[in-house]
Amino acid sequence: MSKHVFLTGPPGVGKTTLIQKVTQALKSSSIPIDGFYTQEVREGGRRTGFDVVTLSGNQGPLSRVSPSSDSSASRREYRVGQYVVDLVSFEQLVLPTLRNVNHGGDAEKRICVIDEIGKMELFSQAFIQAVRQTLAGSGTVVLGTIPIPKGKPLDLVEEIRSRKDVKVFNYRYWEICFLWESCLHRMSPDLKRRLISIKQPL
Repeated sequence: MSKHVFLTGPPGVGKTTLIQKVTQALKSSSIPIDGFYTQEVREGGRRTGFDVVTLSGNQGPLSRVSPSSDSSASRREYRVGQYVVDLVSFEQLVLPTLRNVNHGGDAEKRICVIDEIGKMELFSQAFIQAVRQTLAGSGTVVLGTIPIPKGKPLDLVEEIRSRKDVKVFNYRYWEICFLWESCLHRMSPDLKRRLISIKQPL
C-alpha cells in the first residue's frame, strides 16, 4: 500500500498552493510536520527567480535569472534555462530540515513536505541522498511534488514514480477538491473524521 503522496502536473497549475493548504490543515491539527516549498520571486510583475521556504520560517534563494550571458561564467554555474541555481543557499536551508526529520524517532508518524524534486534541486547530490533516506524512514510520510515527464528523464523522479510505497496524483486544476481530501486522508487517516472542521476553500 502506498505511504507517500506526490503531486505532478504542469508548472503554474497550483501544486504548491495545494501543498500549502494541506500543510496548514495538518498544522492546525497538531500533526508533526516539517519540510520546505518553493515560491516564485517577482519584481515589477516579472518572475526573476525562486525562493526556498522552510516550514520553520527560514527563506533564501534557490535560483535567479542570470544577469550575464558570459559563456565562461555559465560553465561554472548550475543553470536551468535562464536561471542560475544557488546550490549553497539551497543546501543550507533544506539539508538541515531533512536531517531533522530523519533523526526523529519512529514512535510517532511525521509528515515531510518536499516541494519540489526538480531539475534545480537535483544538482545537489546531498539532497538526492537525503530524499532517499527520508522516503525509506519508517516513521516519515512524504508529501511532495515532482515535474511531469519532459525531455531527458530525471533519475530520482523516475525512481520515485516506480516505488510501490508512493502514490502519484496527476494534478489538474479541476481536481482540486478531490486531491485536497485525498492528500489529507493519506497524510493522516485519523483526519477523516475531522475534515469538515479543518477544511478550507482554496
